[in-house]
Amino acid sequence: MKFRILLKSFDNELINLASQQLRSILLKTGCELNGVVSLPINIKKFCVLRSPHIDKDSREHFEVRIYKRFIDLTTNSPSILDLLLKTELPPGINCSLKILKN
Repeated sequence: MKFRILLKSFDNELINLASQQLRSILLKTGCELNGVVSLPINIKKFCVLRSPHIDKDSREHFEVRIYKRFIDLTTNSPSILDLLLKTELPPGINCSLKILKN
């Protein structure tokens, strides 16, 4: 079976920690890994007026950065799936598991 684990976070240090933690757990099980791959950073920028009435030139700029990593994993053991579902990740990490080939 081939799986893809996708991690998303707003914090770069936190996603690096979670990906290294998952990688070390998966290497102990003896499954075949295709590294931690960094995807491009999504940057969403927002421009907000400071005052609702006057001075339209006075604005504040905000941005949200979304960091993404994925790990491809090939294994024949069904116990790996249970291990992945029970793994505790730090708060602030969004994790999704996708089955690529059965």
